[in-house]
Amino acid sequence: MRHLPNLICLARIALVWPIVASLYAQDYSLTVVLFGIAAVSDGLDGFLAKRFGWTSELGKFLDPLADKLLLVTVFVSATWLGLVPWWLAAAAVARDVMIGLGALIFRLWFGPLQGRPTVISKINTLLQLAYLLGVMTLAAFGFPPAGFLAALAVATLITTALSGADYLFAFTRRAWNLPPGQTDVAATASPDAGRR
Repeated sequence: MRHLPNLICLARIALVWPIVASLYAQDYSLTVVLFGIAAVSDGLDGFLAKRFGWTSELGKFLDPLADKLLLVTVFVSATWLGLVPWWLAAAAVARDVMIGLGALIFRLWFGPLQGRPTVISKINTLLQLAYLLGVMTLAAFGFPPAGFLAALAVATLITTALSGADYLFAFTRRAWNLPPGQTDVAATASPDAGRR
């Protein structure tokens, strides 16, 4: 059972293609169901890992990977189809690219990354999931109101910018505080480095 969170992560990764395929087929009701399952699984795997101590190094890699694959792919696809404004998708993708590059550079130059996602990062992920689900629900069923989604888009943009800046500051601060010449000390800033 201790591998259940990792299996849930793999299932979320496997859902990316059917979600995108249903988007392009304009079968939005199916998209809502599939994306809703993926969104719920994002919280479920973390809860199980924390509640029962089913943590693993693989989980620390799979969880953020699954999140980023899901969100970036759906943002880009939905923007291409005209469902999501380009400026929001650009911000979301740029944030993830910046975090990924920052983590890679830190790992190569200063040492391994350890830690937990920040509060603002968790809020941002929740808002991104909620916004995308709202967009799909509007396309499928005609609600929520467009004004509500516009406000949610602005809130998502703000938290995306704040989260990206927070990680950039954390990477910079940890690198700056390392003793001169020390490149193998674990940092406490992590790019959504897994709830497990």
